[in-house]
Amino acid sequence: MENTEQPANLEQMLDLLAEGVEDDDKVSVRTMLQAAGSRSFAPALLLAGLIMFSPLSGIPGLPTVAALLVMLIAGQMLIGRNYFWLPDFIEGRVVPRKKFDLMLHWMYPVARFIDRFLKPRFTLLTGNAGTMLLTLTCMLIAISVPPLEIVPFLSSAAGALLVLLSLSMIANDGLVAMVAILLFAGMLWGGGAQLT
Repeated sequence: MENTEQPANLEQMLDLLAEGVEDDDKVSVRTMLQAAGSRSFAPALLLAGLIMFSPLSGIPGLPTVAALLVMLIAGQMLIGRNYFWLPDFIEGRVVPRKKFDLMLHWMYPVARFIDRFLKPRFTLLTGNAGTMLLTLTCMLIAISVPPLEIVPFLSSAAGALLVLLSLSMIANDGLVAMVAILLFAGMLWGGGAQLT
C-alpha cells in the first residue's frame, strides 16, 4: 500500500520503510518506494542513497541499480515533472529480507546522529534554483557509482553524499547541501589528483 506521508528526516524515512514493508522473504525496490511515498522525488532519492550507503551496497549490481534510479528521478525532476516513472527492471529488483532488516538496524543510530543537525537554514540553496544545482549534483554522483562498484562498499561514499543531498531537500537545510557539495568536490579533486 502506497504511503502519502512525507518523511521530515532520516529516522522518519526508516520508520516508513519498517512499517510499510510486508513480512516477506524478499523486498522489492517498488515496495520500498511505495513505503517511502513512491512518487515523491526527494524521499526516492533518499532511498537510493540509503541503498548505496548501507550494507545493501554489498549486493552485486544493486548500487548500479540505485544509481540508475537516481539518474531517472533526477532527470525527471530537471524537466519539471510532478511525479516520476521508473521501468519495471528497476522497480522489480529485490533484496533479501534479512539484508533489508540489517540496513534498518545499521542505519537507525546513523539517522539519530544526522537528524540532530537538520533544520531549515540557508534556504536559497534549497529553493527552486538551488534544487536544480542539487539535482545536477545527484546526477554527477550517480554517474560515478558504476566504476566505484568494482571495489566492494566504495560506492557507500557516493551513497552518503546522496543521503545528505536528499535530506537537505527534505529538511530545507542549505548548510547540509553545501557540506555535501564540498565533499563531492573534494572527492573529484582527490580522484583527479591521483590520476595525474
